[in-house]
Amino acid sequence: MAKNYKVEFIAGGATQNSIKVAQWMLQFPGATSYIGCIGKDKFGEEMKKNCKLAGVNVRYYEDESTPTGTCAVCVLGGERSLVANLSAANCYKSDHLRKQANWALVEKAKYFYIAGFFLTVSPDSIQLVAEYAAATNKVFTMNLSAPFICEFFRDAQEKVLPYVDFVFGNETEARTFSKVHGWETKNVKEIAIKISQWPKASGTYKRITVITQGEDPVVVAEDGNVRTFPVTPLPKEKLVDTNGAGDAFVGGFMSQLVQKKPIEECVRAGCYASNVVIQRSGCTYPEKPDFE
Repeated sequence: MAKNYKVEFIAGGATQNSIKVAQWMLQFPGATSYIGCIGKDKFGEEMKKNCKLAGVNVRYYEDESTPTGTCAVCVLGGERSLVANLSAANCYKSDHLRKQANWALVEKAKYFYIAGFFLTVSPDSIQLVAEYAAATNKVFTMNLSAPFICEFFRDAQEKVLPYVDFVFGNETEARTFSKVHGWETKNVKEIAIKISQWPKASGTYKRITVITQGEDPVVVAEDGNVRTFPVTPLPKEKLVDTNGAGDAFVGGFMSQLVQKKPIEECVRAGCYASNVVIQRSGCTYPEKPDFE
């Protein structure tokens, strides 16, 4: 007998998820901005509408010949399977970023976050922002995002890494990064230190590496030292969907970082946001956070 499954349409995307969560945590309209690419279609309009409701200031490049990217997510018993159709998400051009109105957002921002996935689309856009951030003493952050990024987009990743002040990732991505660079260690703490010690283009900030490990402690490497922070356990019956958990962690973390809170508070906020999101479908959240 066929089951009736519930289908929901949720505006998302790795970097955009993190920005929306940061905006939700901050509760100050227009505190965040996002630049990306969509198609001129109903999904694109839905994306704009969703981000506006979330309080995020968006400047999309609208590709007239390619549909908005979509991702089908099937969740069953807390496990997930994803099939992505990137479409317009693959079509962003740095010319859009260079436009005066859009670059003005870059100049206005004090903190930047870009997911590693964007290395597959427009590495020159990433380099533009990264070099600008270093030249103006602003904070530039990125995510390893996925093992395949570390494996197959190594050159682009290595080119931007000297400019990255905060590197986010999970334990699988960290171990893949280690393997690709011949470090011969699977110890997440050791890997986090090595990433944090990667040469930097600017000496304004020391690089900090933040590695999540699911229900295991968050690893933070800074200045040759490692600290771990426990994760609040979630009963299995409350787990709905882990999709967007990592994005939510970054959003929560960034919401405190921009307020110049100490690292332990940033991690605590990241864990809180992730905990909220995995109890819901997709990278969604209630109207207001109760983080204190």
